[in-house]
Amino acid sequence: MAHEHEFILEIPEFQYLSYEVEEGVALVTLRRPEALNALSQDLLRELAEVAEVLAQDPEARVAIFTGEGKAFAAGADLKEIAALKDPFMAREYALLGQQVFAEIAALPIPTIAAIHGYALGGGLELALACDLRVAAKEAKLGLPEVGLGLIPGFGGTQRLPRLIGRGRALDLIFTGRHVSAEEALSLAW
Repeated sequence: MAHEHEFILEIPEFQYLSYEVEEGVALVTLRRPEALNALSQDLLRELAEVAEVLAQDPEARVAIFTGEGKAFAAGADLKEIAALKDPFMAREYALLGQQVFAEIAALPIPTIAAIHGYALGGGLELALACDLRVAAKEAKLGLPEVGLGLIPGFGGTQRLPRLIGRGRALDLIFTGRHVSAEEALSLAW
């Protein structure tokens, strides 16, 4: 006699993002609008948890990542980075971001970054980890870390050249300049 087992997915409580599924579409919303959805370590850990949920949720057939408020995500949490005590802690922060974005990139369902406002630094790297990117006309995208003496640490230096070619990617990585949604589209994103 066969027994049917009902699969029950436990959704964790999130403080810095929301997760909802409607008609097969999972909506993941970053919820730190007061910090322009800056990617703190806590938010990165919640993104790791939501990636695990997305990988298992039978209701989710596509995932859309977006941000609450005026920005998609304005990058890594610079206040948190400034408070790190040594280079080893900074390395751990970068490794966490790399791991989380690799998990998002490996999801078995299509992922879409719905970009509005700023998608800078780690925020752009999150968008690059998604399969597709859709940007509002007013969106500003870029990897401005070079202006702080940093390099993109969450995988952007690998993903961006794959999307727009090495030369164009190096231009954006070396200069840190922002591009509009229109220019991003012309770069073949």
